[in-house]
Amino acid sequence: MSRGGGGGGGGVPAKPPRAQAFRLPGRHGYAVEFSPYLPGRLACAASQYYGIAGCGTLVVLEQNEAGVHLFRSFDWNDGLFDVTWSENNEHVLITSSGDGSLQIWDTEKPTGPLQVYKEHSQEVYSVDWSQARGEQLVVSGSWDQTAKLWDPAVGQSLCTFKGHEGVIYSTIWSPHIPGCFASASGDQTLRIWDAKSPRPPVIIPAHQAEILSCDWCKYDQNLLVSGAVDCSLKGWDLRNIRQPVFKLFGHTYAIRRLKFSPFHATVLASCSYDFTVRYCNF
Repeated sequence: MSRGGGGGGGGVPAKPPRAQAFRLPGRHGYAVEFSPYLPGRLACAASQYYGIAGCGTLVVLEQNEAGVHLFRSFDWNDGLFDVTWSENNEHVLITSSGDGSLQIWDTEKPTGPLQVYKEHSQEVYSVDWSQARGEQLVVSGSWDQTAKLWDPAVGQSLCTFKGHEGVIYSTIWSPHIPGCFASASGDQTLRIWDAKSPRPPVIIPAHQAEILSCDWCKYDQNLLVSGAVDCSLKGWDLRNIRQPVFKLFGHTYAIRRLKFSPFHATVLASCSYDFTVRYCNF
């Protein structure tokens, strides 16, 4: 938790920031991502009935001084679990769905998806667009225990990565190393893959519980963190994976998602099924 500093000489305390909300009746949010191009624009992937049944909705929102309002809304016939923005077109997004498909959307063409890619045999719980310059690659992770590599300009996957023995909950590209991504799985392992090499992944037996989320440090190419059903966060240095470089506790239920700060090398946030969001400085 951060602590506000006091100004000199008894000034009027600053007003706390005002929370702004947008409600989507009948939908439950699974993922939210800010646009890398447009400040104040964000996308939310949502599902009916917590993704167990019903359809899904991609909501694109605009935030300004007047509040948060709807910019675009797209419906899909199954739950949507994740969303990622294009890194070369400010209008394009990709969502992942409970029917095993990925959908490409264009906010300037609100009639429906531009493309639908369906190769996974079960729910696609994660999708991420590479931030590496010169690459236009997308990785998806599925409950079918595979990750797939995609070029959005090509109508089929480029490669399938097998090896996990449980559901894949998270797949995320390294912001530093081209072609490198991490996957987190219900098989209790974190795996580091090189999409440009056929060699096996680095396997980290990170927790003694299902791992639901992972993320890379934005300031250290060797550091990533995992969050699991055991309520813990663990940091891993790829140069020595025998022991975590740190462990963080505090949540009382499973950690659903975590993110490193883009502004501070040692700050991360996590959200949990205990209905809390926690900021950690390790």
